[in-house]
Amino acid sequence: MIARDLETFTVPEALAGERIDRAVALLTGWSRAEVQSLVAAGAVLVDGQPPIKSHRLTPGAVIELLAEPEAETPPDAEPIPIDVRYADDDLIVVNKAAGIVVHPGAGHAHGTLVQGLLARFPELAAIGDPARPGIVHRLDRDTSGLLVVARSPAAYDHLVQALSAHDVERTYLALVRGIPEARRALIDAPIGRSTRRRTQMAVRAEGRDARTSYEVIAPGPDVALLACRLETGRTHQIRVHLAAIGHPVVGDTVYGGGAPAPPATRPFLHAQALTFDHPVTGERCSFETELPDDLAAALAGLGIDAPTGTDRDARTGDEEAGRSSGSPASGDRPGSTSDGGA
Repeated sequence: MIARDLETFTVPEALAGERIDRAVALLTGWSRAEVQSLVAAGAVLVDGQPPIKSHRLTPGAVIELLAEPEAETPPDAEPIPIDVRYADDDLIVVNKAAGIVVHPGAGHAHGTLVQGLLARFPELAAIGDPARPGIVHRLDRDTSGLLVVARSPAAYDHLVQALSAHDVERTYLALVRGIPEARRALIDAPIGRSTRRRTQMAVRAEGRDARTSYEVIAPGPDVALLACRLETGRTHQIRVHLAAIGHPVVGDTVYGGGAPAPPATRPFLHAQALTFDHPVTGERCSFETELPDDLAAALAGLGIDAPTGTDRDARTGDEEAGRSSGSPASGDRPGSTSDGGA
């Protein structure tokens, strides 16, 4: 906690009835966990008095902030096994295992991919954001597969720009509930924070543009294996988009995918291929990785052959089925349940 000059807010009508921690988080951009720590330390006052963390606000109340959260500290190196598939002076391509968080954050101070990379490539500490050095895109904790990491300042700037311009091709394999009617389609539906569950994302008309193309690779018994390509990189994008068209990822309990396909114990989602222009040489770089054992065994149990590669010539868009909009509305439409890319 860092002391600061007194800052005050007057509670507007829009925040009437909100908890103090949520209101301050909305007003400052800090996380609720950070605000709760400040409340517990007596660094937040309401009408001159320290509130309890569950305090509900009334319009016109005055909030006083006496301190702010500590700045994020750079992560330390840790001896974590990392599957490096390629490395040169400018970049590293990693095959991330499921269950590994990409960088430290709330509830994950240790054991992350970044800390394992720092043990092997200590120079990463000076690249990009000190709290997540070298990281230009992310995978969810339970998603396995390929991730590119910048190893030089020039590579970091180039890769950030390439991702922003949608010049990096990212292909995922996903097993979904049901069999999509269209063999190929583009899901074009904006994604934003769910208004019902703030830790989840949803298709929302006022969300950010999001586009995912898919192709059915192999149908199975009431399931289908898809190759999905990201045109944008919103949080939980593939999971939200597939749920929105009625075909959630198998094992994705957050977005309606039900139980995992045994022996897997996680959502069936794998970042299988990655293609981009080398940030220094300009050479086109393409990487593919095999399905991990748990997902390959899940397919075998369903009688589906594990693919050896994706259809590199498949076009994005409306060859057979046109576009699937996901039907965004003013409320949440996250599929049957309402978390970079996947």
